[in-house]
This record gives sequence, C-alpha cells and structure tokens, in this order.
Amino acid sequence: MARNEWINGYLEAILDAGAHKLEEKNEIGTHFKFSPTKYFVEEVVNSFDESDLHRTWVKVIATRNTRERNNRLENMCWRIWHLARKKKHIEWEDARGLAERRFEREQGRHDAAEDLSELSEGEKEKGDTSQSEMPKDKISRINSVMQMWSDENKSKHLYIVLISLHGLVRGENMELGRDSDTGGQVKYVVELARALAATKGVYRVDLLTRQISSPEVDWSYGEPVEMLTTRSDDADSSGDSSGAYIIRLPCGPRERYIPKESLWPHIPEFVDRALAHIVDVASSLGNQLDGGKPTWPYVIHGHYADAGEVAAHLSGALNVPMVLTGHSLGRNKFEQLLKQGRLTSADINSTYKIMRRIEGEELGLDAAEMVVTSTRQEIDEQWGLYDGFDVKLERKLRVRRRRGVSCFGRYMPRMVVIPPGMDFSYVKTQESLEGDGDLSSLIGPDRTQTRRNLPPIWSEIMRFFTNPHKPMILALSRPDPKKNVMTLLKAFGECRALRELANMTLILGNRDDIEEMSSSSATVLTNVLKLIDRYDLYGQVAYPKHHKQSDVPEIYRLAAKTKGVFINPALVEPFGLTLIEAAAYGLPVVATKNGGPVDIIKALNNGLLVDPHDQKAISDALLKLVAEKSLWLECRKTGLKNIHRFSWPEHCRNYLSHVDHCRSRHPTSLLDIAPHAEEPLSDSLRDVEDLSIRVSVDSDLKINGDLDSIARQKAVVEALTRRRLRPEQPIAPDYSPGRRRRLFAIAADCYGADGGFSVGGLSSVVRGVMEAGGSAQTGFVFLTGSTLAEAIEALRSCHVSIENFDAVVCGSGSEMYYPWRDLVADGDYGAHVEYRWPGENVKSIMPRLAKMDGGDEDDAAEEKQACNSLCNAYAVKAGAKVRRTDELRQRLRMRGFRCNLVYTRACTRLNVIPLFASRVQALRYLSIRWGIDLSNTVMFVGNKGDTDCEDLLTGLHKNMILKSSVLYGSEGLLRGDEGCKTEDVVPTESPNTVYVEEGFGVHEISVALESVGMK
Repeated sequence: MARNEWINGYLEAILDAGAHKLEEKNEIGTHFKFSPTKYFVEEVVNSFDESDLHRTWVKVIATRNTRERNNRLENMCWRIWHLARKKKHIEWEDARGLAERRFEREQGRHDAAEDLSELSEGEKEKGDTSQSEMPKDKISRINSVMQMWSDENKSKHLYIVLISLHGLVRGENMELGRDSDTGGQVKYVVELARALAATKGVYRVDLLTRQISSPEVDWSYGEPVEMLTTRSDDADSSGDSSGAYIIRLPCGPRERYIPKESLWPHIPEFVDRALAHIVDVASSLGNQLDGGKPTWPYVIHGHYADAGEVAAHLSGALNVPMVLTGHSLGRNKFEQLLKQGRLTSADINSTYKIMRRIEGEELGLDAAEMVVTSTRQEIDEQWGLYDGFDVKLERKLRVRRRRGVSCFGRYMPRMVVIPPGMDFSYVKTQESLEGDGDLSSLIGPDRTQTRRNLPPIWSEIMRFFTNPHKPMILALSRPDPKKNVMTLLKAFGECRALRELANMTLILGNRDDIEEMSSSSATVLTNVLKLIDRYDLYGQVAYPKHHKQSDVPEIYRLAAKTKGVFINPALVEPFGLTLIEAAAYGLPVVATKNGGPVDIIKALNNGLLVDPHDQKAISDALLKLVAEKSLWLECRKTGLKNIHRFSWPEHCRNYLSHVDHCRSRHPTSLLDIAPHAEEPLSDSLRDVEDLSIRVSVDSDLKINGDLDSIARQKAVVEALTRRRLRPEQPIAPDYSPGRRRRLFAIAADCYGADGGFSVGGLSSVVRGVMEAGGSAQTGFVFLTGSTLAEAIEALRSCHVSIENFDAVVCGSGSEMYYPWRDLVADGDYGAHVEYRWPGENVKSIMPRLAKMDGGDEDDAAEEKQACNSLCNAYAVKAGAKVRRTDELRQRLRMRGFRCNLVYTRACTRLNVIPLFASRVQALRYLSIRWGIDLSNTVMFVGNKGDTDCEDLLTGLHKNMILKSSVLYGSEGLLRGDEGCKTEDVVPTESPNTVYVEEGFGVHEISVALESVGMK
C-alpha cells in the first residue's frame, strides 16, 4: 500500500496547488511558466499503474463525507484515473500503428529483394523502362568515380537556386533566435549562397524566401531583392546579374509574419512565383551569356520540408535536378513526441502540422537526386525512418546502376555527407602556428598580467584556479543532461593523475541565479556544484556565470595557450560544431563516439573517441592527450592542417562535385521560353504555326528567338503563300497559342454515379465558360482524368468541337494533345514528365496493393483500353473497398517506386502516372511554352472531383468553383483520418477563389471573372 500513500500525497498536493494558483501567478510572473498542478498530475499518470489509482478512488469513496475537499478529491481521483487509462490506450494505439508500418516496410523490402536478386558478373541491363526506354542521349550511366570540382570549371556560368522559405532571412544583422523559425538554418543558407557565388564556375546564386511586409518585423524583409555578393573580381562575370541575391517572393498573407506551420497551404503560390522568377532570370542570363539560349538552373536546392516541396515541384516543371537538405526532420520529431505520451497523434498533428510536414519531406525524397546530410547518423537513424528511403535498398540500387543492370523502375536518392562550412577568417594565422602555448609571457608567477589588453574572459576564468599555468580541459555546452557533464566531472574527480596535471573549465551557458533557470538546467548546475564539493575540486575547476558569444574564440585561445584539450562528452551528438571550432584554434579533442564526432575526428585526425558512459575511458583519453606532449603536438598540427575540409570553399567543392555526379543520370530535356509578343497578330496570320513553341531534348537547344529577322520574315511569307494556294479551305478557327494572353482551364470532373461523363453538367460548364471567355486572346484548355477518346466522345455529346480547345490534357496529366495540330500528342511533354516512371514494372503489383485486406482479387483490375505508355489505369469494381491514395503512395515508396496516383471518374478508375505528371504541372508547362503568366489563368472546377482536385485549387491562378456542377467525386479516397487536413493543403480564404452559384450561366461566370480582375 506504500504506492497508494504516494498517490494520496500527490493528490493532496494537487488540491493545494490549485488553491494557490492565482497567488503563484503573481509571485512568479509571466517569464517563468511552471504549473505545480501539471507537475503532480504528470507524476501520478506516468508513475503509477491504473490499478493503484482505482484502489485509491475506491478508498476515497469508502471514506466519503460531506466536506467539500473530500468531494473534490473523489472527483479528481476519478478524472486522473481515466486520464491514465486514456494515456495507456493512446500508447497502445500508437504502438499498433508503428508495428503495422514496420510490417509494411518489411513487406516492401521483401518485394524489392525478390526483384533485385544478387547479380552475376555477366548480367546485362534489361527491362528497366525507367532508363532503358529513354534515349541514350538523355541519361548517361553513373560513373563509379566522382570527379572533384576544380578551377578548370571556371569557364562555366552556372545558375544555382537555393530555397529557404520560413523565418526572417537577410544578409546582415541576422536576428538569429528571434523566434523558432529564425535559427541556424538562416545563417547556413545565407553563408552557402555567398560561398557558392565565390566559387569558380558559378555565375549567379538566388536564395528564394518569403517576402514579409508586416509592421511586426523590420522593413528590410519586405524588400524584393537584396544583393549578398558580386563577382566584380572575375573578369568573365562582368554582367549585371552575377553574384548572390536574396529574392523575396510574396506567399500567403503579406501583412502578417506567420509561423512555418501555417505556410503549408500557400506553398503552391510560392512555387508559381518562383517559377516565373526563374524563367525570367534564365532568359536574361541566356541573353547575356549564351546568345539568347536560356541558362536554366544547374540545380534547385530545397532547405527543410517546406522548401523541399517547393523544389520538388520546380524540378518537375523545369526538368532540373533537385537537392534536399532536411535540417531537422518531422518523422523523428513525431516519434519523440509520441514516446513522451503527453499528446495523441491527432494533437501532435494539429499543433505542429506534422503529417503535412512529413509528406513534404517524402515528396522531397521522391524528387531529389541527392540529399545532403551533416553526419552518417542522420542517414541511418533519421532518414531511415521514411517510407521513401531505405539504406540497404539504396546501396543495392546504386550498385546495379553502376554495373549497368536493371533496377526494375525502382529509385532511391543518393545520400551524401557534406558537413556545414565554416568561416575561419577569424582565426589568427600567427597564433595558429605557435606551438609553445606557454602562458608565462602573458601571466607572471603571481598571476599578474604581463601584457595589457588581455581578454577579460581570461581573468574571469583564471580567478578560479590555484595554478592557472596547468593545461586546461575545456567543455562548452548548454547545461543539458544529454551533454553528460556530470560523467565528465566524475572522471576528472576520480583520476588523481589528471587532477594533478590539469585544470578544467566548464562553460555552461549564462546564469544569474540557478533557482531561476529551467528545472533541467538547474539540476545540471546543482549537480556540478555538488560534484566539485564531493571531490574537493576547488581551485581546479572554473565555472564562470557569464560569457558573451564574442568571448568564445578567446576561451579556445586560452585553452590552446595552456596546451589544453577540448572535450565533448555528450551522450549523442548529432554533429559537433564545437569540435571543429576547437580544432581551428589548435586544440586536440576528445569526443563521444555516438554521432557526428565520428566523421569529424576521422576527417581531422586530431583526437580520440570515447564511450560517454565510461568514466575511465574519458579520463584515460584526457590524460593521454595532456601528458604525451608529442601526441598533443601531432593532434594540434593535423587538426590545423585538415581544418580546411570544413571551410566553405571545401564545402562548395564537395557540393558541386556531388551535384555534377548526380546530374549524369538526369535527363537534359529543357524548355524553350516563348517570347512575349508586343502586339496581337492580325487575323490573316492566325493559321501561322507558332514557331516559338519548341522543346529541344539535345544539347544543341535552339530557340525561335535565335532566328534573325530575315529568317523570321521568310517563314511568315512562306506560310502566307501556302494560305493563298489553298483558297478552297475555310478560314481556320482562332487557335494560335502565340496570340493568347490568358488561359481558361476547364477541369470540372463531371461524372455520373457509374463513372461515365455527365453530359448535361459538362455541357453547361463548357458552353458557359467559352461564351464568357469572349476575346480571341483567351485560350481554352480541357483537363481530365479520362482518355482522349473518352474526352472527344463526351464533348461530341455536348455538341462542342474539341477543336475549340488549344490543348487537351488527358490521363490526369499524363498526356497532352493539341487539336490545332490534328490532335498530335506532345512528345516533348511526355519526355518532360517520364523521368523515374517505372512503367510496366509497377503495373502488375498495383491490384494487389490497391485492394484492402480480405478484398477480392478483381477489386482493382487493369483497364487496358484506358492505359497508355505513361498511364497505368485500373478499373475499380463497384462497391469494392480499395486503399486511399496516401496509403498506396506509402506502399509504393517502401518498394522504391515513385508515382503519382489519382482516383478519377467517380471512384471507378485509378490512374497511376509518372511522379512529375499532373494536371497542375501540365498547366505550368503550358505557361512557360506559351509565355502566359499563371496569374492570367483561370481554373474552372466543381466543389468536388478527382483526388487531385485539391491541387487544382492552389497556386497563383484564379479559381472558379462551380457549385453543383459535379455530383459524384472521388475525394473520399484521397487520405485517411490520420493524414493531413484539407486546411493544411488549401487556403481557407483566398482572394483568387470565387464560388459561382448553381446555374453558372454566362452572366454568373462573367460577374465572377470580373471580381478577380479577369474580365
């Protein structure tokens, strides 16, 4: 019954804490948020079994009386008991979910292993449609040896795009720590942009971020462009556009600074604005450097999940390689929060939008050629948690590609470790080369300073020591239990030889009063003082209360002057930046063997690794480095010699080398940019084919803009001549895309319950939109999940000619046809989106993955007449229960397949298409080819539709939602309850979205268009 006595004590404490709640708030103030009630409730819930709580409740009932306190105790005991039961149920549900996911991952690995069996030496490449069907001039085989970036590349004029969406980003006076979104990532991306721009061969670097015009923040964050560096030192880079720039693009509410969790619905808007910016810069650079040939980005690099999603969409729209850096990962955070047991999955998702973040990271993995990490640990223990990455499968696929053997449509991004760069310009070369490290020239025997102007922090530290000339063991971290300072102190205190030989300095943040610090920090510092007293380390250990950031270099210098050692004994260290800083000042190091220090010590070769739990190993390593002067000097020299490996120039060399290596397997199909016509063409030229709409898939890319005026005039005359020789033919309809200034895209998924087109609804939509379009400068695009034959038949039933459309996008974005070109498929669009398409390799497994457990084999069966080379279509049986798109996508990722999935035709068909194919991406493709700004595009949709309907409602284009135009949709198969919410994908309020009431005639549509400035 002793456990119940503890419960009784805690319950009494909760009652007392609640009574004094108001007094506590006044005494402590707003800066120190501590709730005794919360503390004791958590102790009861986390420390005791529900049976103990139940017995306490029964005892309280048995001793019930009329006193108010007793009634409150009974009620509270009952509530906490049920809280404990709820917590236990949550833990069980979460454990079950994780177990199911682990089982599915194992199943995915098993399926992949069956296809990717061990290779024989003579096995040849065969059957890989994702590679073997591509022309050889589009993808070259990966080389096993990576060529390092060198000054030989200085003749190149590379354009690099970096994206860091959230936080406050500027080049000078960065407000690091102002909020949780403005931290180390901001500093990293700004310094990376500067360093890349200073690298030979790089002409321009754009860092894209969000523009913020809010009174809450400084006006500088609202400036559209900020120059970081120029390339005036390079004779080949004298153009106006060279250097590094911060480009700020509007995204979401401009008048408010919103946290990153609220940015997700506005991601597509940022994509569209970034796309327009990149197209403009590519055109401008092409005019400056390459005779009008666009200079497309060499790579698009997304930082964090939100920018990773942006980079993925841009990579697909432009066919440019993408690189991803996670910085911190959502799935790791999600599992840590679940382990704490304080929040349910739903609560975590609601607070942190964690499922939306994880999906952004998964999409980044789908699209990325390369993922940059700081350490091996990040690869194995963090990225290894994701559906889209498996360490073993990635290695096996890499080996197969190198040997030229089929990967059967499977793909994994390459993970590379490139530590963050550092600026070592602050390290004084003279001091770095000094080897004696003697303090006698600075401090006399009586501890008086023999030189003036010594750093004040030196005096602050040395006042603790009886003998300040002894070597200093330096530890620098925040007072966190994970930093393992107590074990370090015990190792020092229990090793007499080490105590006699060295002093120890502990820099553990700043403090005024330990009692005013957070509980964990206060506990660490209190234990430090107790250990100093236990081992009688007075005069041997320094623990100053305050230091400035500018004092840190001087602390390293002091340790080096005394021939000391730096130690990082953390239980786990993700990277270990302080180890690099210490090495830059010539300090040998001792570091934990768990995490990033393993890679750092391997590169610098300037110290020893230890088990952080082994006190003797720690003291032995410290004693060895301090006592053996030759070893100390060798570690000092090798550290200073190798420190350049962590410099920004070295970081950029490694980065560009890896990017160049991964580009070898990326197609080189690039878009031409349509020139903007200054005046509309006259009616007599409407049948002249727009020569500017071309895509070149070879390295000899040509643009209509390269034609001189004589050649252009000749082409026009020939076209007019052909026109005069065919007088019997009727005048062609107004279809020339080169004349269009805006696009009306009809994407209303008007289907009946049986999955066939609803002729009445579709006819009303098409006729109303076309009549409201009016002007000859308006182009029309039909976007559907059905096949071309089905679309033609549906329009014919509506008495609408398909020739009234400038483009028809079918198969949920897998195919594009031009009626004014005899409905010939756009082969360039197909080449543009087919990258990583597994094709036939994924066709046979989809029915098995789509059906639910216990379902029939024919619940999802191949629908051959609806298939094409870039779309595998499956008929869904009426009443069948099939998996949602988010579940299917997860299962495909676990098997190494990267696809886009769309349920269409009122849940009666599943389209499996290439990753970069979609109705929205098709519209972006047309905007570039035809030179039409996406803000001049209107999307007409229903209030429900195919499972890609949400994607159609976001972005820079205008949205006309035609109420009641679609009666049967497929959105029920989009995602489960545990996935992200619609409000995390589509803005709840947008000035670009207008609802058109039932009827949607010409008048109603015209009024709606006028309200968004499109009439």
